[in-house]
Formats: sequence, structure tokens, C-alpha cells
Amino acid sequence: MKGRIRSFRYAFNGVAVILRTQPNARIHLLATVVAVGLGLLLGISGGEWLAIILAIGLVWVAEGFNTALELLADRVAPDFHPLVGRAKDSAAAAVLLAAIASVVIALIVYI
Repeated sequence: MKGRIRSFRYAFNGVAVILRTQPNARIHLLATVVAVGLGLLLGISGGEWLAIILAIGLVWVAEGFNTALELLADRVAPDFHPLVGRAKDSAAAAVLLAAIASVVIALIVYI
């Protein structure tokens, strides 16, 4: 049981790292609050909630992987290397694509 509790603590520490170190994560947090607030205000259906929650989750998962890759890359290759730069750019692109998809989903649901 202690091991499971410790695992959750590590996971919540990871969320804190993302929120503290990634300025875009604060934008994602604001977008999450707005999306949930609009859903509550407009009384969206269960299927619409499913789409919104999956979209929100997709962005946060992408941001988590992006942050992990950036931190690991900075540790392994502290000096600039073109391949590390391309890896970081690709991870950032994944977050951008997830965010764009989420905006499209939100527009479909809320408009």
C-alpha cells in the first residue's frame, strides 16, 4: 500500500513540475477551467463531455511527455545538438497538434 501511495505522490510531483516549469501549461490549465466551466454552464451531453475530457486529457498527456523529454534531453545533452533540438521541436509539435485538435473539438461542441 505504501508503494502505491508513493507512486501517486511521484505522479502529483510531476504535475507540479509541469505547472511550475512550463508556461504553456498555465495556458492549458486556464483552457481546462474554461472548457469545464462552459460544459457545466451549457449543460452539454454525456457524449460531449466525453469528447471534451478526452481532448483535455490529450493535451495534458502531450504536455507531460514534452516536459519529460525536454528535461531528459537537457540532462543528457546540455550543449546544443541538432538532433536534440529536432526531438524537442517534435515533442512541442505534438503538444501544438493536440491543442489544435482540442480547440476544434471545443468549437464543435460549444458552437
